Amino acid sequence: MKNKQTKTITHDNSPMLRLFLVEDSSFIRDFIIENVNGINGISVVGSSDTENEALETLRKQACDVLILDIELKQGNGISLLRNLDRDSVLPNMLKIVFSNHVSGTYQRVGEQYGVQYFFDKAAGFSELRTLLEQLGTGAAKISN
Repeated sequence: MKNKQTKTITHDNSPMLRLFLVEDSSFIRDFIIENVNGINGISVVGSSDTENEALETLRKQACDVLILDIELKQGNGISLLRNLDRDSVLPNMLKIVFSNHVSGTYQRVGEQYGVQYFFDKAAGFSELRTLLEQLGTGAAKISN
């Protein structure tokens, strides 16, 4: 899902966009990492399966793109987004939800915390990959 206003994502003079993944399923996490590693311009800098670990890691290691699930082993994606929003130390990042929970309610709440894209795990991986490929080349548009 894309919002109305768009701008071109910038790379801040970095050769690679740094991606962090928050996903509780090791199968899905490994699948995403394996597929993202083949995309030019994108580098997976870390992953987590819990809210607390993700928040702690993101405070120490910056990323440009955050992909997160709603359900986690500990905590949840909405609470993680809320905590990221409150933490003024963390830089802005492109936030993407990749989950089985992409209903209108989750989208409205996610948008309050800066989520710009929502993809359904059941049918949206190819769209997520296309977006990441566009981000890697600098061709993707993101909303404000």
